[in-house]
Amino acid sequence: MTENAALTGRVDPLLDAVTSSRLDVVELGHPHATGMPCSPNHPGFRMTLIRRHGDMVRSDGGSASNEIIITGGHVGTHVDALSHVSHEGKLHGGIDAQEAQRGGRFAELGAESIPFLIRRGVLLDVARVHGVDVLDAGQPVTEGDLRDAADLAGVVPEQGDVALIRTGWARHFDTPERYLGQTDGVPGADVGAAKWLAATGIVAAGADTTAFEHIPPGKGHSVLPVHRVLLVDNGIHIIEHLNLEDASRRGLSDFTFVMAPLRIMGGTGSPVRPVALVGR
Repeated sequence: MTENAALTGRVDPLLDAVTSSRLDVVELGHPHATGMPCSPNHPGFRMTLIRRHGDMVRSDGGSASNEIIITGGHVGTHVDALSHVSHEGKLHGGIDAQEAQRGGRFAELGAESIPFLIRRGVLLDVARVHGVDVLDAGQPVTEGDLRDAADLAGVVPEQGDVALIRTGWARHFDTPERYLGQTDGVPGADVGAAKWLAATGIVAAGADTTAFEHIPPGKGHSVLPVHRVLLVDNGIHIIEHLNLEDASRRGLSDFTFVMAPLRIMGGTGSPVRPVALVGR
């Protein structure tokens, strides 16, 4: 209990847990770095020092350094806004995509509307279900796989949850050509799996791959049916380029999921740093 709580007699359970150091933070994403894998559909991440210590020294001997960052909104660990994908000219809720994007930014469903999330997170460890470290390139993740992963974890995604699918593909993150799967494909949820997730009432879904999609060999990112099911049909945000290896090693099943998107006005996505908070 904090000193202030002892004086006032009021104890917030979450604050008490934090100040008592009874929480561990488990990173669920990758750090952003120049040269990291990036879909060819998006501009890559670049960071360099634009001013270095010594370029300008103040009268008291102090000096400052800063950087310039260039990136797309869907690079590295990020979350999709509902403006990201349309189907037959319509965004989620039947909003006309052409009208919404006039003026160089979205007037509706932009990244500023992505909610700050403190929710129950559920880890669906499909690689573990199959008894492998990493699923095969181009392997679909089916509704049956998700049900089996939920049974193995002893948890089922429910209304308001964030569901995270582990394929093990994050182990290839440092090998961009393999990770992006332009030739061999990438494992991921198929349409049946997406519809099952949507039916549970989750607010967001994420995976440890370049796209929350089943990408067969040789197909690249030619179509995005799972994005349509989640973003357009059901208003469910998608989180991509996760790293769920530490969470899997710790045997996490459900946990407190925390994620704060940048409030990019009219944008279609935002870099994020998602974490799991777990009690000791």
